[in-house]
Amino acid sequence: MAHQEIFNQLTQLPKKRLAVLIDPDSVTDKNAIDKTIALCQAHHIDFILVGGSLITNGFWNECIQQIKSCTPIPVILFPGNNMQIHQDADAILFLSLISGRNADLLIGKQVLAAPEVKRAGIEVIPTGYMLIEGGSNSSVMYMSNTMPIPKNKNNIAATTAMAGEMLGLKTIYMDAGSGANWPVSQEMIQAVRSSVQLPLFVGGGIRTPEQAVAACKAGADVVVVGNAFEQNPELIQSIAEAVHALNN
Repeated sequence: MAHQEIFNQLTQLPKKRLAVLIDPDSVTDKNAIDKTIALCQAHHIDFILVGGSLITNGFWNECIQQIKSCTPIPVILFPGNNMQIHQDADAILFLSLISGRNADLLIGKQVLAAPEVKRAGIEVIPTGYMLIEGGSNSSVMYMSNTMPIPKNKNNIAATTAMAGEMLGLKTIYMDAGSGANWPVSQEMIQAVRSSVQLPLFVGGGIRTPEQAVAACKAGADVVVVGNAFEQNPELIQSIAEAVHALNN
């Protein structure tokens, strides 16, 4: 597991990237996935994340296999639990929920997942996962039994990310949660960006090109959009063009 292809891409700063998050529990129509992947390819999406808080429909394996058969875009696992592992993925964000105080999600589930991740032989990216208040009771809040960092507590977010970096994590993921009423604020992103040197993912509540650009300008290296694309896949073009224009 020495390969670090995806992580090396993430460290090619200051390039801005867009990731599409696919939740197998929400997208079970094969034709819908094919359409989404075709749009991802047409508009040069950088990464496809796959995962969800709760996979109940048995579509996990089939979903990843279908995506991998349709596109060379790197597929990164964004697991909601220790069962969401697949050897066909290119990498996994090995998440530690550093914003909460639930020891099971700081290290417990990781211990259970580690042998299977090692057997899968996929690239492992140790990631500090930070849940941020997004104005709604998200699935991840309920399933993780943790409170998010309040939206106006920029110093808590910054020092939490700083601790994650000092513990040796390789990336930070700030998430307002699925279906958030608002995205992570520019001020909080800026506070975290100024505190750590790690690649920074930001997701949750991003629905427009303007919000995606604002997150990038505040310091996000990868903007992640999920729900908005599920509801309107055609948004992929406008948000991708807005994000990638920042690299010119």
